[in-house]
Parts: sequence; C-alpha cells; structure tokens
Amino acid sequence: MVMSSHRPQLFYTTDPSPCPYLPGRLERKVMTELLGSEADMLHDRLSRAGFRRSHGIVYAPVCSHCQSCIPIRIPVAAFLPDRTMRRIRRSHGDLRVAERPNIATGEQYALFRLYQESRHGDGDMALMGLDDYQTMIETSPVETSLFEFRNEEGRLVCVSLVDHLSDGLSAVYTFYSLSEPKRSYGTASILWLIEETNRRGRNFLYLGYWVPGSRKMAYKSRFAPAEILRNGLWKRLSETPDPERAPDTPLI
Repeated sequence: MVMSSHRPQLFYTTDPSPCPYLPGRLERKVMTELLGSEADMLHDRLSRAGFRRSHGIVYAPVCSHCQSCIPIRIPVAAFLPDRTMRRIRRSHGDLRVAERPNIATGEQYALFRLYQESRHGDGDMALMGLDDYQTMIETSPVETSLFEFRNEEGRLVCVSLVDHLSDGLSAVYTFYSLSEPKRSYGTASILWLIEETNRRGRNFLYLGYWVPGSRKMAYKSRFAPAEILRNGLWKRLSETPDPERAPDTPLI
C-alpha cells in the first residue's frame, strides 16, 4: 500500500478475463482509485511505475506467466523520426490542432463510432453509446485535455485524449478517420504530441503498453529511441521492428 497523509491507498486485483491483445491468454490487473487532492501526485508516481489511467482508476497488468505488456515512453528531446515519419509529418502540414477541455461532443462521438466499427468491430468499445463515450472522456480526477485535429476544410479527423504529468504527457486514447488510409492520422497525432511535449518543456510522451506480439500495439516501438520499463527501471529499447512493415494502428 502507498501511504498518504490522510489514508492508506488501497490496491485491488481483478479476476482473470480474456486478454484483448493476445488470443488464448487471460489478463489480470492491479488497480487503485484516484481520489482527493493528491490524485495528480499519485497519478504521476504510478505513471512512472508503469500504470495507466482509465476513468477514475489507474491499473497495471499482473498476468500469470506473461509479461508481454511492456510500459513504453518516448524521450522527446532525443526522438529521431525515420524516413516514413518525416514523410507523414510533411504531408500533414494542413492539420490544425486545438486543445480542448475533456468534454465530449456529438462530432467526436460520430468519429469514434466510425473508428470502432472499422478497426475494432469485435471489441467491447464498439458497443459504447454516447453516454459511455461521455463517461470515458469526462471522468478524470487529474488534469486532462482533448486535442482535436482538423484538416484544411475544418473536418475533424483525429482526437487524442491526453493526461498531463509533471514529466510529460500521457496519451490515454486516440481515434481517427480511416476514410483516407494513406493519410496515417494515427502516426501523425503521435508525432504532433511528441513535438507538443517538447514545446511544453516536458521530457516524455507516455504511450501506454507495447505488446510485441499484438498487431494493435506493436507499432509503438517505431518511435525511436523508445524507453521501456523492466524490473522497475526505464531503459532504452535497443531493437525495433522494421518501420516499413509496422502497422499504423494506435490503440492507446
């Protein structure tokens, strides 16, 4: 338990459930609530320890006989885009990005629904109604923003839900238009967040979990030089997949 000046911080372990990333495996999580005036401080500490936020809780995998979910972050000052990323960045000079309060809108939800139906139609999030989406976006006990990406016609093409940490930004969830596959809006959003983290004088962009065996999550190692958390220490990820073959499917 983590002790605070007011009360002990309680952690809970979930029952096993099907793994959303690797077929045939079960996942378990350890989680705790973010409550009170110290929520931001606790969120900071646990993010550096590999936890992720969802709604009002933070969690980390504690799966038996499996350590495939690896916390990953990008040291933004050292980031070196590859040739493909440089091309994507040049091709998205028309994008306009606005930071908004984490308040759900119907326009966002329409894009979210199209993304889920096209990319994750067999997942639980594909069943989320507008109320569920609003809860996901607006239930945050810590400092959180929405970044809306619009093309030159003003059409909403990408949304990133992002938490603010003392040492960086944490990309909680990103969804985007799939009507123009060659536009690679998922990659473009991460490249922009790396630059924004640097502009704010923060050190890291946290990308959640890298799962090398999952097509949905393996893309994160493309953003070199990434750091991964192993045995309580953040270390440079020395080898990355071929960026020309890695899928552009951010699920953060």
